[in-house]
Amino acid sequence: MDKMGLALKTFFLFIDLLLWAGIWLTGFDVVHWVLYIPAIFMLIAPVTGVCPGIIFLKKIYKEDSSKFIE
Repeated sequence: MDKMGLALKTFFLFIDLLLWAGIWLTGFDVVHWVLYIPAIFMLIAPVTGVCPGIIFLKKIYKEDSSKFIE
């Protein structure tokens, strides 16, 4: 079910690590819960190979996801 290339997985992982570092530096008890949603989605993407954000945008714009995924 892996639908993305290594470069895209690495990109999501790098951005996710920066997001989690920002949450950690701010404080886990201080950060609003909404910030955890993209952090979790971006963690799911490189691990499973399926990006929930791309699937969601595909349904909104009714476009083929092959434009986004290699």
